[in-house]
Amino acid sequence: MERVKPLRADGRRNRERILEAAVELVGRDGAQASLEEIARRAGVGSATLHRHFPTRQALLEAVFREGVAQLCARATAKPGKEPAAELADWLEELTVYTATHRGLAAALMAGPDGLSAEEVCCTGMVLDVLDVLVARASSAGALHAGATTEDLMQLANAIAVANEDDPLTASRVLRLALTGIRP
Repeated sequence: MERVKPLRADGRRNRERILEAAVELVGRDGAQASLEEIARRAGVGSATLHRHFPTRQALLEAVFREGVAQLCARATAKPGKEPAAELADWLEELTVYTATHRGLAAALMAGPDGLSAEEVCCTGMVLDVLDVLVARASSAGALHAGATTEDLMQLANAIAVANEDDPLTASRVLRLALTGIRP
């Protein structure tokens, strides 16, 4: 097994600044964001960027995983006092994130490493968090008895795919689906 040398403090800061700049620029420009602009925004040279992220795909994967990890951390921080509202809010956040970053996952799956959809979108991490929120809402009697974690994940993903790059519509359609169409 290969031993990975821990980063020095300046190396960690550089990696964090690169990732921060990449999150912003990929969010704005998509998966084809300029690596040179990312390095410039981070205040590092191209060589430093490539030392931390040898390929565009490695950087995109880190951007995507960071976003999903933050999304999941926000769900984990929910106190469970209003299970139905917390579930609906987080499903909306997930749907908007997925609609906004759909091109990122596609770019990773098309890359040379041939990542699977599960590896790209961190499905396991998202399902674990969603399981907790669904269990809380179910225990509070705030969820249809037949609704499963997988159902809600499929609903959020379908709405996100149908409304790629249109987070406002994705959010509105999810809220409509969660509340129903009857007045």
